[in-house]
Amino acid sequence: MTGHGGAHAWDPAPGDGLTEADAAPGGGLTEAQLEALLFVAERPLSRREIASLAGVDRSTVDARLGDLEVSLAKRGIRLVLAGDRAELATASEAGALVARYVGADAVRLSPAALETLAIVAYRQPVTRAAIERIRGVDSDYTLRALLHRRLVVEQGRADAPGRPILYGTGFEFLERFGLATLDDLPPLDLEVAARLVDVADASGAADGPEPVRAEP
Repeated sequence: MTGHGGAHAWDPAPGDGLTEADAAPGGGLTEAQLEALLFVAERPLSRREIASLAGVDRSTVDARLGDLEVSLAKRGIRLVLAGDRAELATASEAGALVARYVGADAVRLSPAALETLAIVAYRQPVTRAAIERIRGVDSDYTLRALLHRRLVVEQGRADAPGRPILYGTGFEFLERFGLATLDDLPPLDLEVAARLVDVADASGAADGPEPVRAEP
């Protein structure tokens, strides 16, 4: 779960003696500042946004993100990185306790949703047609439900007839399953991995509609 804490942000009052020069040594970006920024952010921030806000270059942002990731490795709040974006989230080992507090443990995913989500996670970016080829059923309702929960997000359009939407996992997916990055996904059985590729790529790269049975 993200650690958005805008209401707790500290705003130095006039007379505290702080100046812009105190922001960071040499006008740079400190690890503490980066942690505070990600803490109050209402959404994941891109590295470019962080660099622009702090007035530093990309390499400085990358270095501070690395420092912060190491510092938070054994704490209750972790740094979550997905591509170019970063945010803070609660540690996976605290998930059950935090879920009881916020009531998130009442939200359950159906077997169909878990199956669809697994295909998206391991095959992304993937079109709905490819998902349906693998599952063998119409997955429109399940996919829309996952989009609503932000476990799946749109990642652009495929370079194919009709320009179908490409789907991938979002930050909510990483948070829900206690992952820092997609690299933390458990490895697939070789046979299952081969099926994901072979079935999704059946009939070449075409992503046109195919006959599928209705989802139960």
